[in-house]
Amino acid sequence: MSADAKPLNSPNREYTLERTRNIGIAAHIDAGKTTTTERILFYTGLIHKIGDVDDGNTVTDWMEQEKERGITITSAAVTCFWTQKSVKPGEDAIYKAFNNVPHRINIIDTPGHVDFTAEVERSMRVLDGAVAVFCGVAGVQPQSETVWRQATKYNVPRIAFVNKMDRMGANFENALNDMRTKLKAYAFPIFLPIGAEERFAGVIDVVNQKAVIWGEGDLTTEGLVYEVKDIPAEHKARAEAALAELIEAVSNKDDAIAELVLEEKPVTPAVLKAAIRRLTCKIELVPVLCGSAFKKKAVQVLVDAVIDYLPSPLDIPGAEGHELGTDVVVKVPTDDNAKFCSLAFKLWTDPYAGKLVFFRVYSGQLKKGDTIYNPRTRKRERVSRLMVIQGSERKDIDHVYAGDIAALVGLRNITTGDTLCNEEFDVTLEPPTFPEPVISMAVEPKTKQDRDKLSEGLQRLAEEDPTFRCFTNEETGQLIIAGMGELHLEIIIDRLKREFKVEANTGAPQIAYRETITKNAEGEGKFIRQSGGKGQYGHACITVAPNEKGKGVEVVNEIVGGTIPKEYIPAVIAGIEEAIKGGVYCGYQVIDIKVEVVDGSFHEVDSNELAFRMAGIFALKDAFKKAGPILLEPLMKVECTTPDEYQGDLLGDINRRRGTIVSIEAKNGQTVLNAQVPLAEMFGYATAIRSLSKGRASYSMEPLTFAQVPNSVLTTILDQAAKKPAART
Repeated sequence: MSADAKPLNSPNREYTLERTRNIGIAAHIDAGKTTTTERILFYTGLIHKIGDVDDGNTVTDWMEQEKERGITITSAAVTCFWTQKSVKPGEDAIYKAFNNVPHRINIIDTPGHVDFTAEVERSMRVLDGAVAVFCGVAGVQPQSETVWRQATKYNVPRIAFVNKMDRMGANFENALNDMRTKLKAYAFPIFLPIGAEERFAGVIDVVNQKAVIWGEGDLTTEGLVYEVKDIPAEHKARAEAALAELIEAVSNKDDAIAELVLEEKPVTPAVLKAAIRRLTCKIELVPVLCGSAFKKKAVQVLVDAVIDYLPSPLDIPGAEGHELGTDVVVKVPTDDNAKFCSLAFKLWTDPYAGKLVFFRVYSGQLKKGDTIYNPRTRKRERVSRLMVIQGSERKDIDHVYAGDIAALVGLRNITTGDTLCNEEFDVTLEPPTFPEPVISMAVEPKTKQDRDKLSEGLQRLAEEDPTFRCFTNEETGQLIIAGMGELHLEIIIDRLKREFKVEANTGAPQIAYRETITKNAEGEGKFIRQSGGKGQYGHACITVAPNEKGKGVEVVNEIVGGTIPKEYIPAVIAGIEEAIKGGVYCGYQVIDIKVEVVDGSFHEVDSNELAFRMAGIFALKDAFKKAGPILLEPLMKVECTTPDEYQGDLLGDINRRRGTIVSIEAKNGQTVLNAQVPLAEMFGYATAIRSLSKGRASYSMEPLTFAQVPNSVLTTILDQAAKKPAART
């Protein structure tokens, strides 16, 4: 280590910054992220019995819902340790850049399902490097494209691991070509497979020109026993061609290698590895490996590659923040001796420890008992407990340093993306950005006892998950939950039931329709009650007319000659406004209407405010029915982005949903459809668009305007309104 690098590390830390790796494992659903993580944890000695996704006993998928469904829902952080060694005969012929140097690796296993895209987003924000896992059979799949884009957005260097090389139909070349064409990646293999499908026996180390062969082995030892040999004769030409291609690819981007090539000097493995590492850290090259995580083959090689090629916190530019409320950029140096600064990237409610805040330290160090400051709330809090997470296990620690990922317990008033720092270091780091929810559902408690627990549960879940929202629709009075997809909301309801013991019913949200009129009309309202003694008397005459679109409701007093005394006119207007809010035709709010109060009569003794208010309600209802009432529905502006081959299917689907296509344009090799579709037809669209485009299309929608409901749909709405008049008024 050079002399000037020493001061960055605190003398107390066990693993220096150079020997720390923060990596994420990201991929499409079922490409093998969790299995790969599980195998890494096994080989690094963190676990002694390997779990399987199918058996529901892996370390990182520890939630009940994850075990049952065999999918990852929440990103899980684990810390493990690895030392590159040359222990097998012939392995000393393989150059390892950090031989016998112990490293600490923080791994985040992220979900692949598009519904949980926020988990990937926030993980990418705090990682230094990523392993992109691809299925050897399917190659680059839709969600692989999404996580790749997310990694590019946050400038995360990555290496690619082509998994499932033992499966029927596995093809390494196809997966590699997919990366180059679909992801536009500058991807080159540093390992080649020996055999494929059931004959997958090992890998060729392209840099060192050696073969690593795994024996058949039984289930318990499979993958543990391997040999390092010379490359078999039949693979020699392929290995040499791959090395030449790799050197050429590196020399195109790295001057040191280009110089050696021009001078026709040999490129040694040590020099080549250093160059690959430089380019990978600069995101100019993606080294590609292959193996089978399930069969435990080539996982050791993958962990070696993580240490060889992926950056330590020092190999990438330091974090940058802003002075609070300004555009002044503040550099956050990666240094244990600098002022403390970190980013809270995930909140999680733990059944035992309470509220956990996962945070990534960018500079400085933090001890138990220290005080941290949150620039957003301008509040400071004392740190009572620090822990590192090993899947579902928690290990208390006393100290964290720059580059570490750990969890704090018991902080109040904190949200995802908050900066936690030293009070003198007033800086805010850029929080991760999250997509807007795409689907909403109405939810209601099954019993009275569930009501209070429901709102508390939803609030806690919304704190944890930035893409989950819950709010009350003021018009329909329904409690609405919104999220990234039907699976997302299904998991939320399941968690409410298990963690908060709340039973809830869900259904399609009600649509906020509107009513208006098409022609002028007059109406009269009388409210007369004689019951011996003092009675009630109110009488009002009004005219109604359609108002300009978007002009709203106008109620004007045109009474002359005192036919209704001045003190009763506000009561008449209040009655008219009440009727407008409650609706006349189907019980929905009335819009764009002009009402004039023109005449009426009163009784010296029996008239009062209540009577005139009722007269106002009756008068409006009378006039409205004669004025050609119509029902309006909300129209949404919908924009779909899809690969060209699914354009026809999506157009057909939008037409089926009573939508109108406004424009079709080509953009970056994709087709963008702009359409106007009634909101009532958009329920469940997130799932439909995914199935029509094999998950490759996306859409966004926003409210646009109101349009008349066609007669075919109107009868259904009128029937529903007739069935529940009490709930409407």
